[in-house]
Parts: sequence; C-alpha cells; structure tokens
Amino acid sequence: MTNEPPYTITVKTADYLTKIVETVTRLEYGTSFKRDIKLHRENLVRSIHSSLAIEGNTLSLGEVTDVIDGKLVAGKQAEVKEVKNAYEAYDKIMTFDPYTVKDFLKAHMLMTDGLVKESGKFRDGDVGVFDGDVVIHRGARPRFVPRLIGELFEWAKTTELHPVLKGAIMHCEIETIHPFADGNGRMGRLWQKLILAKWNKIFAWIPMESLVYEKRPRYYDALQNAQRQNDSGEFIEFTLSAILDAVEAQAKRMSEPRFGAASSKEELADEFLENGDEFLENADGFVENADEFVEKFVDNETRRAIVRLLIARPKISAKRIAEEVGLSSRGVQKSIDALKKRGLVERVGSAKGGHWLVKKP
Repeated sequence: MTNEPPYTITVKTADYLTKIVETVTRLEYGTSFKRDIKLHRENLVRSIHSSLAIEGNTLSLGEVTDVIDGKLVAGKQAEVKEVKNAYEAYDKIMTFDPYTVKDFLKAHMLMTDGLVKESGKFRDGDVGVFDGDVVIHRGARPRFVPRLIGELFEWAKTTELHPVLKGAIMHCEIETIHPFADGNGRMGRLWQKLILAKWNKIFAWIPMESLVYEKRPRYYDALQNAQRQNDSGEFIEFTLSAILDAVEAQAKRMSEPRFGAASSKEELADEFLENGDEFLENADGFVENADEFVEKFVDNETRRAIVRLLIARPKISAKRIAEEVGLSSRGVQKSIDALKKRGLVERVGSAKGGHWLVKKP
C-alpha cells in the first residue's frame, strides 16, 4: 500500500473547496473567460512573474512581458534566463502527466536549464532552508528522495481525494522533500497548477501565483508550520484560500462591461470551438473534433491558441491574431512559421484576400 502523506481537512478548508467549485463553474459557463485568449496570455505572464518574484527574481511585470515577447531587457542575465525557462515550462504545462515522475523531472529541466548543474535531476547532496544563519527546514536525505517522490506520485495517482485538495498536498510535500538542488518552490507551484488544470483547464489561465505572492508571509508561515507539525492541514487551508481569492477575482473581472457575453458571430464561433463541439473539415477531406485535433497535434498553448483562431476564422489577419493572442507580430510570425514547418498550417491565396488552411500533419 502506498504511504499516504499526513494531512488534516479542516471545516474551513471544506468550505473553501465548496466555494471554489461553485465559482469555477460560474467562471467556466457564465462568462467568456474560456475563449479570451489575450487574457489567458496576460494571466500566464502574471503567473510567471509572481512565481519567480517569490523566489527573489527582481524583474518587473513589464520586463517579464518584454522578455517573453523577445525584447531585450537590461537586467541580470540569470533572471532573464529564469523567465525564458519558466515560460517554456508553463507554456507546455498541459503536455505533462501530473503523476509521472519522468514528466516532473522533464519540467524541472525546462525550468532550470542553464541555471543549475543538476537540471532535470534529483539532488545528490543535502539541502536546507535558512532564515539568515538559522536552518528552518532540512530536505530529505538525497538517497531517500527518489523513493519519497515515487511514493508521493503513486499516492496522488490512486487517491480519490478531490484534485483541489490533492494539488495542495502535493505542493506541500514537494517543498518538504525538497527533491532538487534549486527550483523546488517553482516546481511545487507549477505542479499544483498542473493538477488543477487537469481537473479543469481554466486553471491553466488562473494566475493564482499572484495571490500567493501577495500573501507570501502567510505562505511561508503555513508551509513552515506544516513541516514542523508533520501535517499539511494548515498549508492546505492557506492555499485553498488563495485559490478561492484568485477565481473570485477573475469572476469579478469577467463581470466588468468589457468582458460581457459573446455577441458577434466570431465570438460565438470561438465559444462553439472552445467547447469542443465544432468539427474541422478542410480541403484535405478530413473531419475531426477541432479541440481534440488541437490538443493532439499542436505542441504548446500559444500555438494552440493560434490554431484555434485559424480554424474558427480562416480569413483572420496576422495583425488580428497578434491582438487576440497578446503576442508581438514577430512572435506570431515565429509561431506560424513553426506550424507551417510541421505541416499543420498553410496559407492559401494572397496575403490580403486569401485564407488559412489547417491540415493533418
């Protein structure tokens, strides 16, 4: 039998869980959030900025945006590299299996490539978390790390606990085991987000890291208390409160006038497509569920967003794509070139009067 991590579900935690489920349902079906590609990208940038800022990265939100857009930023090159790496990891988040250690290590490699010697590998030395010169937490001895992580992932795969609770426990246990020489905090937050996004995809676009960053003293206290008490109950309660604040803030934002219900034919087509009910049929003569096609053949979220737009609006301009997705024109062209190289996208006709053709590779 797989060892179960020690945790307590408080009355307050149960209440937070109920409210999170209710708010997520309202956000998913009562607003246009699922199809707001530009907002998804803005939130992705906020998630990356906040998660790195928690670890001491000093780049501003604007500078993080510029780095992701491929612009030069006058800052510490290690911090710029952290942003580029985090973007790679977050952009590919839905390709990871949250219960496979191999994918966990792969994500760590993306997150820390060129920054730490043991990128994508469990540490081979002892580590500790310090407050000045005082050790406040020591990670597991290195020889035990692979077994402890394996048992944690096996428990997460088999438990019937709600994913919202499971993600919080996984986050806490990753921080407690401290499996890597560096990047444990970033990986704990990424993996909690992944578990939530596999339960409901809208969590891939919820910047809950921003709420954790705003409440980081409580975040640290809850984590340290959980480790001291050998029970993640306090950390679960804290992190669920942050998730609830994040989804409620997003729901409130979507109720603002500029985020009103879909009204144009194009917006309705996007909603139809996003719900997975649209079928793709093109000149190559194939018919396939469009959303399944995108998930199956397109390798990251940015390109998926672009392909969804090309399917829904074959005559859309590159400029309009840039506005919808929140990329620079250069960034859009780079993504389209990559899609063309894979044989997924073709431009038919002139630049002004032609249209986009999405094809099976």
